[in-house]
Amino acid sequence: MARKMLIDGEAEIAQGGGEEVSNFDFDLFIIGAGSGGVRAARFSSNFGAKVGICELPFHPISSETIGGVGGTCVIRGCVPKKILVYGASFGGDLQDARNYGWELSEKVDFNWKRLLQKKTDEINRLNGLYKRMLSNWGVKLFEGEGKIVGPNEVEVTQLDGTKLSYSAKHILIATGGRAQCPNIPGQELGITSDEALSLEDLPKRAVVLGGGYIAVEFASIWRGMGSTVDLVFRKELPLRGFDDEMRAVVARNLEGRGINLHPRTNLTQLIKTEDGIKVITDHGEELIADVVLFATGRAPNSKRLNLEAVGVELDNTGAIKVDEYSCTSIPSIWAVGDVTNRMNLTPVALMEASYFAKTVFGGQKIKPDYNNIPYAVFSIPPLSVVGLSEEQAIEQTNGDLLVFTSIFNPMKNTISGRQEKTVMKLVVDAETDKVLGASMCGPDAPEIIQGIAIALQCGATKAQFDSTVGIHPSAAEEFVTMRSVTRRVAGTGSAKPKTNS
Repeated sequence: MARKMLIDGEAEIAQGGGEEVSNFDFDLFIIGAGSGGVRAARFSSNFGAKVGICELPFHPISSETIGGVGGTCVIRGCVPKKILVYGASFGGDLQDARNYGWELSEKVDFNWKRLLQKKTDEINRLNGLYKRMLSNWGVKLFEGEGKIVGPNEVEVTQLDGTKLSYSAKHILIATGGRAQCPNIPGQELGITSDEALSLEDLPKRAVVLGGGYIAVEFASIWRGMGSTVDLVFRKELPLRGFDDEMRAVVARNLEGRGINLHPRTNLTQLIKTEDGIKVITDHGEELIADVVLFATGRAPNSKRLNLEAVGVELDNTGAIKVDEYSCTSIPSIWAVGDVTNRMNLTPVALMEASYFAKTVFGGQKIKPDYNNIPYAVFSIPPLSVVGLSEEQAIEQTNGDLLVFTSIFNPMKNTISGRQEKTVMKLVVDAETDKVLGASMCGPDAPEIIQGIAIALQCGATKAQFDSTVGIHPSAAEEFVTMRSVTRRVAGTGSAKPKTNS
């Protein structure tokens, strides 16, 4: 097969075994060089595809015209956030160290600007690394804004305004999502997680609006660094959608660490004053803050892609509709990651991207499996889960369920004196003995649950958990020593399991 392609602006014929000629510049053109886009580029290139990819210019704080190779996770998401979580965790560790014999002065200084610079250095390093990897894989990178102008045509507007047009047999959209702000008076005084990761000064007083991952994590970060933090959320407990029992554990831990919780509360107005930002709640309460963080959700980043003009269907949130193989309503256009609003996690975008490449270029028609995906909330201490929550299991099963829990004081806390319990939980199908879900809130929970996820993916039973020898002394061994049933509950079968589409 002979293929005609553009290489550095010049036509080239790649000779093969047949007479068919392809007049496309690329086999695949990707809009968005975040986690999903880069993974798709790598896998597709490895399968022999000629790949082009475009991304907005780099900056830590995103906008409609600014982004950066590496995407949200690397530049303004998972990676810098985890760095700050590490930094904040030392606050509690230093307190605990005194009872372990460490003689520390009462006042221990924290240098926010030093940590901020180290964080910035790391994301700059990763941004450069991703660019080099794309080059090493033979992927052509264009810096600029991409949009779709036809089923097989992409237009890239470069930094100087020059527009380039390329044809591609397949187009992949991997533009992710962007933080949203509530529509309230004074909203311009608030910030999103983008800005929170790059503040010049550490706030002494912070108000966080939201009850999800980002809200809980930043509340923990700032409190760990010594700030006064008020966490405002609309529900009775934070982390809606998680296991209710574990949500209550997280709430207790947040309060135990000194965070002020305001459940069943919303913000109605922000007012700039000489003393800071006056925050008014829907209960008439007034708070004063140096920073107000809006952690009120993210929206698919699809507005400027010209999708509807070429017939790509969107849902009412702006998410791109795809089938179970990540194909849009146009057969040559595909989408993965947060822009599709399926399960908005970096490892899921990586899975979707790799399966896309295998399907389109690897000769393996394979669809993502969204069952037993582990995830974590990097609060301090963290929460991590895999499989079904107790509430989901009740809704999705008809028979009885066995719930096993273990609540204990971690060994480290017995000496430090910290009053903070670790909680572990297993949800088991009583008839089949299959473990349907596992949860943990406590130190190292994500590291432990990642291993438990393998067991669930293999269909492990409670008997197999019980027959596994534990590592002693460790918190992880509790997962294989829970012998007594905490409660037996009946499934209602009122909800159908989620499908992959």
